[in-house]
Amino acid sequence: MTYLAHTAHAQLAALWLSCVGWTLTAVALGLIQWRVWLVSDREVISSGVAWVGVWRACFNSFTEVTPGFRVMHCKHIGLTEAFTPPEIVAGQVLMMLSLLAGLCGNTSGVYTLRNVYFGVEKSRPIRLWFFATGALCLTAAMMSLIPLLWNLTSVVTNQTIRFPSDFKMPQAPDSQHVGCGIGVGMVGTFLMVVSGVVFCMYRLPERPQPRIHLDGSLPASSVTAGRGNNNAAFESQEHL
Repeated sequence: MTYLAHTAHAQLAALWLSCVGWTLTAVALGLIQWRVWLVSDREVISSGVAWVGVWRACFNSFTEVTPGFRVMHCKHIGLTEAFTPPEIVAGQVLMMLSLLAGLCGNTSGVYTLRNVYFGVEKSRPIRLWFFATGALCLTAAMMSLIPLLWNLTSVVTNQTIRFPSDFKMPQAPDSQHVGCGIGVGMVGTFLMVVSGVVFCMYRLPERPQPRIHLDGSLPASSVTAGRGNNNAAFESQEHL
């Protein structure tokens, strides 16, 4: 049985980073504050602020449902709706695939570290398992990075969305800025990249080679270790 626990401390830290990054990615997917729209017409959107996420578009209104109460109104953004822009479609699809790949990567990391810390019979597959874990984490990071950067670009270039009339959303905002959903997703993606790189950098320890003196003789410690204290063959020769 091979003892490798002392070689995987960095990978243990990478597993924690990966779990935190995966959690932040899941949180970002559920947030509505990906794109923050500022509107001047407050007849319906009382606060003058609307939020566009990957799955929903929401705003606060005093008049739509119950007068006198501030109520948040949300409408679901469908994947196959004609008005849904491609960057939001990419967010719905790729972010879900990113969560799946990240979950597989974390599971692989837990399994590999369990083998490392509890002992393994063969050390060679450990490196392959760590590399596979890192590859899954990096794949998850790339999948989430694409829609995050795409939506970030749409905000910077002030792209609009032609919502249907039942959304009560304006056709174009006066201005818009990046919401916390993209920021949280970016942090999660960064942590997944770091963890993936650390997993892929795992190396097995090199076996120490016995030192040979210039005259070709081995040190006394090596000879003693090779001879052994309880070697019956050597003991029989000593009695002759």
